[in-house]
Amino acid sequence: MNNLFKAAFIIAGKDLYSEWKTKQVVTTMLIFAGLVIVTFSFAFDPSNNAVRAIIPGLIWVITIFSAILGLNRSFLSETKNDNLYGMIVSPTDPSSIYLGKVIANFIFVLIVQLVSIPALFILFDFRFMGNFPLFLAVVVLGTFGFISVGTFLAGLSSNSRSSEMLLPILLFPIVSPIIIAAVQATRILLIDIEQIASAISWIQLMGVYNLVFFVLCLVLFEYVLEV
Repeated sequence: MNNLFKAAFIIAGKDLYSEWKTKQVVTTMLIFAGLVIVTFSFAFDPSNNAVRAIIPGLIWVITIFSAILGLNRSFLSETKNDNLYGMIVSPTDPSSIYLGKVIANFIFVLIVQLVSIPALFILFDFRFMGNFPLFLAVVVLGTFGFISVGTFLAGLSSNSRSSEMLLPILLFPIVSPIIIAAVQATRILLIDIEQIASAISWIQLMGVYNLVFFVLCLVLFEYVLEV
């Protein structure tokens, strides 16, 4: 178990260091997030209270599509340089490859969220009055669930010529429960805080989803590498 986590952190560290040098993935994700925020801030009147109802959806539109940009590149460098084959034939547990990629992708998306969510609140003149710990839990759980399944499917589609097109087709039907739960919980915590009990139910659903799918992806990733 210790070797699994040690190898996973080494792989995640490699991806983070590579991104630190190139700044390709996070920069692309931030540009996309910025374009979405600026476009919607000009398209709608931020002073209109009714418009603020779109903020929960915007948070997850930015998160989902920014994450897909990162997921599409997650295994690109590995397949181009045959690094993935080297990791497969190495004595490390194949699950550590998946875990390392999940950690790196999760950090990339969190960086985008740390910039984009405050920017979204500022441009829409939105004052956060909800339960911040629960809001943070929703963001973390929703992002982790999306990334854990997305990383698995990115590895599955990495050898396909049309991997960038194939990934969203495979991904959206599977992650639709976590997306719905995240949007609903975010809406309640930002706009309809009186229904906080419903938000907690959605958070519990997200926790169960994450546990089931993360374990499945971790166990099955070894067979994905053989495809």
